[in-house]
Amino acid sequence: MTSGRPSPSSPVDPVRARRAQVAKYSLLANRIGYLLYAATIACFVLAFAIGFNSAMVTLMTIGLVGGSILLAPSIVLGYAVKAAEREDLEREREAKSAAQQ
Repeated sequence: MTSGRPSPSSPVDPVRARRAQVAKYSLLANRIGYLLYAATIACFVLAFAIGFNSAMVTLMTIGLVGGSILLAPSIVLGYAVKAAEREDLEREREAKSAAQQ
């Protein structure tokens, strides 16, 4: 992968720039989604220890729903970005090897 900074001689590819932006937000959504799942587990353990009440159940429900809403698309988008980047790199390698022949 690249360092994220284009070299002065290469033009900035708008597709790759957009892809990097999607990857950044996908990673952020992944982290927040897993954090919500962790908070839900902590609420469950706490509720199990001290007794379930409606506030704890509401917090757990919000955590599960919020984590699922964030994680489902972010995982798919993360894999899509990685696959597209891998395909671009393979095409560049093929173009370079064809140009050398």
